[in-house]
Amino acid sequence: MKLHHLLITSLIAVTAIPFIQAADIDSKIVDAAKASYNYRTLLDDKVTVKSNDGIVTLTGMVADKDLRNIAEDTVGNLPGVVRVDNRITLDPALQEHSDAWIAWKIRYQLLVRASVSNRDTKVAVADGVVTLTGSASNSAEKELVGVYAAEIEGVKSVNNEIAIVAPAADARTVAETIDDASITSQVKYALLSHKGTSAIKTKVNTKDGIVVISGIAANNAEKSLAGKLASSIRGVKSVTNDMTIKS
Repeated sequence: MKLHHLLITSLIAVTAIPFIQAADIDSKIVDAAKASYNYRTLLDDKVTVKSNDGIVTLTGMVADKDLRNIAEDTVGNLPGVVRVDNRITLDPALQEHSDAWIAWKIRYQLLVRASVSNRDTKVAVADGVVTLTGSASNSAEKELVGVYAAEIEGVKSVNNEIAIVAPAADARTVAETIDDASITSQVKYALLSHKGTSAIKTKVNTKDGIVVISGIAANNAEKSLAGKLASSIRGVKSVTNDMTIKS
């Protein structure tokens, strides 16, 4: 009797192992998504992530269809994810090309682009005219913020009123560590959204902030542009451009 009971107990324990492992993987997927730079900063914790046997369901409301795609792609880059069911809806208050939408798109660029501050810049938009205020550490940073703002579709002109304020001699900047899944998603978006690289079919992999791009470019200029766009993303340490030129 005792042996029979022991066998049943052992069988139950062995059968339960796959369920425990699956639950552990699902928990890691959810934790990794919530901890990612994209979810913490860009999505501002407005997306709910649930995982069941590696099938991830996303719900919530975001500002823009591109952000909806980035949410899906970020999760899709995580280990253990089998499929993503994207049920995220768009905020009806932010209609495409409206002033509020333009302001959000500019703030978004400042969050994902390297070499610019994302903490002190204020963005105001009226009838497509953008006014930038705040401070930058140098003229190059100020100019770059203006360039990113002017690139947004629907912007008519940019008034760059950012003041140049040199950082204090004892000021220390702490670089934020950005996860590989977020970097990969942002590089893909940068390549897809830029008119010079939107038609390129590329593959992007990131390991410890080092990005590797592969695919086929039409010419050297297109390949070079893809590398520069990847390098412009916040958190990228270096870029290995393995793209080949179309023969």
